[in-house]
Amino acid sequence: MSKLNIGIILGSTRDGRVSPQVGEWVKKVADQRGDANYEIVDIKDYKLPMFGEEDASEQAAAWNAKLASLDGFVFIVQEYNHSITAALKNALDFAREAWNDKAAGIVSYGSVGGARAAEHLRGILGELSVADVRVHAALSLFTDFENGVFKPADLHLTNVNGMLDQVLAWSGALKTLRS
Repeated sequence: MSKLNIGIILGSTRDGRVSPQVGEWVKKVADQRGDANYEIVDIKDYKLPMFGEEDASEQAAAWNAKLASLDGFVFIVQEYNHSITAALKNALDFAREAWNDKAAGIVSYGSVGGARAAEHLRGILGELSVADVRVHAALSLFTDFENGVFKPADLHLTNVNGMLDQVLAWSGALKTLRS
């Protein structure tokens, strides 16, 4: 059986964001496992306008093609005003079937570890027929970042690896539904 393809989705597009640092850390941890093909998927690269505001058929087609090529996801989610970013919600809305019958894990960060954003994302993923896994890494802005530089505590490795174990198990099982 070929390796699964897992996209690590960066959930912010703003200037000065730290999600690329978190995403690269998750990818490094994941790549060391050697059990799947992991890649960073930056929603900023797709230049999606706000859903419904203008013709975005070219951007939406590219976004959907990328998602369709993946078997599962790890969302890097930052908490803004107790929820996910508008950019991530917009990117979620630009696809439907490309999300269906796949699994997702969450790595969140914020003042309370991004827990509220992770919970909001779980509700949206359920509507998109994405099986979100239980284990997730919750990073604190107060202890895992220093002046905008990501410095994760080693204790998060247990949750990241546990989350990846679950994402791979569910992604493999759900792939049979899509075949």
